[in-house]
Amino acid sequence: MLTGLSAFPLTPFTPDGSPDEAGFVRLVERLAAAGVDSIGALGSTGSYAYLRADERARLTRLAVEAAAGVPVMVGVGAVATRDVLAHVDAAQEAGAAAVLLAPVSYQPLTLDEVLGLYADVSAASSIPVTVYDNPATTRFAFTDELTAAIARLPHVTAVKIPGVPADEEAATARVARLRALLPAHVTVGVSGDASAATGLLAGCDAWFSVVAGVLPGPALALTRAARAGDHEAVRAEEERLQPLLALFARHGGSLRVVAALAEHLGLVGPDCLPRPIRGLDLAARAEVADVADRFRPHG
Repeated sequence: MLTGLSAFPLTPFTPDGSPDEAGFVRLVERLAAAGVDSIGALGSTGSYAYLRADERARLTRLAVEAAAGVPVMVGVGAVATRDVLAHVDAAQEAGAAAVLLAPVSYQPLTLDEVLGLYADVSAASSIPVTVYDNPATTRFAFTDELTAAIARLPHVTAVKIPGVPADEEAATARVARLRALLPAHVTVGVSGDASAATGLLAGCDAWFSVVAGVLPGPALALTRAARAGDHEAVRAEEERLQPLLALFARHGGSLRVVAALAEHLGLVGPDCLPRPIRGLDLAARAEVADVADRFRPHG
């Protein structure tokens, strides 16, 4: 199920701090209409950590309805295992196709504790579980051996890795080493958008994409070219996206940039990030607007 392009939309917020449900639905409907292979709701770009349990449950139901049959994977990460399990239950009740779990913590977790977390979720879930390796937010470093142990648990069907080496030969070797440790049914998906082209050409089954949450057209073109083995077309689409990816690096990550992008394109309202996060300053927003206008005809 989780192969090809998985698009991760923003969860926009209103000025009073509530989720902007109408804006969220518009984003999900847009992704479904574009033909993405799956939708990753309430991921890191979806600000899952800033939402109450009832808000998560409500947004999950809205995402499944708006996706109109496109599989929806939902983030269920939380500090306490009991809360993670409650989010899993809510995702299942809402009709989510899979859950996405990062090892969120306040106290640093050990390897055994993270394995135990996934074992608890695996035992409680009746739908597929995706391992979310995101050290930039969790500050937890997976080892390949831990990933392999988790992947052998029931219901674990995909691994979302944070990136691959920039060199194509090294990237291919990296993906091959990891795949050799995993059960054959487990999908390997590349996450960092800057690594997408190289990761897909290196053998990753999926691209879990922030860019696609706002600009599904170019992301789909890159993914389809990779699946067709058209290296030249892949690199052409990567070059087209490069100005946007450069803004991610320049402004400390993707969240603020894609929020400004979505605002400029009129997809969400202004000031759409959850406090205490604040958007880009006017100069940075002008950079985003310049890049965004290059993509308007393509959606």
